[in-house]
Amino acid sequence: MLEQKILNIKSEFLGEIENVSDLDVLNDIRVKYLGRKSELGEALKGLKDLSVDEKKKIGPLANEVKNEIASKIDALEKNIKSQASLLKDRIDVTIPGKKKEVGHLHLITQIQSELIDIFSSMGFDVTDGVEIETEEYNFDKLNIPENHPARDAWDTFWIKGKDGERKALRPHTSPMQIHYMESHKPPFRVIAPGKCFRNEATDASHDHTFYQFEALVVGDDVNVGHFKNIAQQFFSMFFKKDVDVRIRPSFFPFTEPSFEFDISCTVCDGKGCSTCGRTGWIEIGGAGMVNQAVFEAAGYEKGRYQGFAWGFGIERIAMMRHKIDDIRLFHGGDLRFIKQF
Repeated sequence: MLEQKILNIKSEFLGEIENVSDLDVLNDIRVKYLGRKSELGEALKGLKDLSVDEKKKIGPLANEVKNEIASKIDALEKNIKSQASLLKDRIDVTIPGKKKEVGHLHLITQIQSELIDIFSSMGFDVTDGVEIETEEYNFDKLNIPENHPARDAWDTFWIKGKDGERKALRPHTSPMQIHYMESHKPPFRVIAPGKCFRNEATDASHDHTFYQFEALVVGDDVNVGHFKNIAQQFFSMFFKKDVDVRIRPSFFPFTEPSFEFDISCTVCDGKGCSTCGRTGWIEIGGAGMVNQAVFEAAGYEKGRYQGFAWGFGIERIAMMRHKIDDIRLFHGGDLRFIKQF
């Protein structure tokens, strides 16, 4: 009677475990057949009431069934875990791929690299400099006197250096001219791109942080005609169309004579439109023949050389090319804007 019950438990177990593939279900079966209150456990408790001969016969059978059940459960558990691991590591080639976000250079960096390439093709060297500059190089060596408005705190971000010397976040790239001239002798052509800072209110056409691009040409017989020719070549290459340049009288402490320069409107090709105020011209930047006082500050003999310097904002020509109407977008961090270029 007890022997048959044990065999029935084994048969029931084998039928129940046949299609199990879940660890939780398997654990319930383990408790059902091997737990303290399981049918097999109760059957084993009945061995004490059997005769010696019956114990010798049924005892080994009961242990054999118990071990077989435990062995099959352990083997099935190992197999289920193994299958789960394979499924986890398996790549489902039918699942649509996830597009990876790939970064790219900021528009300002792209434009600056293009400017460097164009000027390099025209025989210009490239120089660089520090963004925290001394008062001497920011102003004194550029013939900007001590009482000049540019030195006012409303125009320049002043900071105190470690040695107590007053320094400033450079408001223009012109200090790089002096550094370059102090270590090079004419003739030369050099460009100086870089970040600048000005303590002024921001609006659609002004920002406290911006990028400037400056060119300096020095030699024995450099004149305004050379400037105009180089400027026309550059802007025509940059905008990929014929561009005219005109100059208007102006004043800068570091150049004499000084002038503003305009280019023919790249939108209407000089015919007149809303972009250029119907004039056909767009103001780009300042330029002029290098003041002899600046040459002297760089260590050159007064009157020995002639040269011209000119500069413009990189954001400004980027706005013209891509028809961007607010300069603050360049440094605002809005990815919707940045991802367009």
